[in-house]
Amino acid sequence: MKHVKISDLTVGNDLPLTIIAGPCQLETADHAQMIAGKMKEACDAAGAQYVFKASYDKANRTSLSGKRGMGIDAGLTVLDNIRKTMGIPVLTDVHTEAQCAIAAEAVDVLQIPAFLCRQTDMLLAAGNTGAVINVKKGQFLAPWEMPNIVTKIESTGNTNILLTERGSSFGYNTLVADMRSLPQMAKTGYPVVMDATHSVQQPGGQGGSSGGQREFAPVMARAAVAVGTGAVFMETHQDPDNAPCDGPNMIYLDQMPQLIDTLMRFDALAKANPIEI
Repeated sequence: MKHVKISDLTVGNDLPLTIIAGPCQLETADHAQMIAGKMKEACDAAGAQYVFKASYDKANRTSLSGKRGMGIDAGLTVLDNIRKTMGIPVLTDVHTEAQCAIAAEAVDVLQIPAFLCRQTDMLLAAGNTGAVINVKKGQFLAPWEMPNIVTKIESTGNTNILLTERGSSFGYNTLVADMRSLPQMAKTGYPVVMDATHSVQQPGGQGGSSGGQREFAPVMARAAVAVGTGAVFMETHQDPDNAPCDGPNMIYLDQMPQLIDTLMRFDALAKANPIEI
């Protein structure tokens, strides 16, 4: 079983749970720091490791009019500042090969969006940075196809890999999460992440934007942690209904401390009694 270092943290399917959480996109520096601070406080209190996540650019919005974020220059400055001044590892999406090396200078983890997970040149560019690479499994892929993606990144000499489940397409505007995918992807040896919020997303469900069922995000998180997983990915906001993106599936910030505490209890039981497939 492989362990992946993210700054001072170590993530593994057999290690205490890591929480990857933050807003969908960067809004302002103050807003990002507020969420990062509150999340770190909640994770510290529950004994969870914490990685802040936010996107400087949401390049895959449903509509052309959808807000995309601060942009790469301003966004990476904010993320780098959180990493350096708050001592919190940070994760962000990359959308082109050229962005990989630039973003790797400012963040600890490069995230490959689900729609790009099979793009060979993208995976190689990300792997060549030496950063930790978190690949979201495409909504169109079976979990047993993920070793092909792992092989592409490993070909660069980079073995700092995380694999994320975020649901599979199930008809129009609907996703379904199959918990069998977690132990199946774990067979690669790499840490597996459950994206609890995007797995309850309804892609394009509101016509010009995506819908979601945020009430089920904690359900997905609890189910995944009970199975056993290296990390849980959750988007959070103090006012999701007025967030610029992904509001319908984001968890209220004030609900996160109790949820994280609950997840750590499930995690302790799961790690003490691991499932063997």
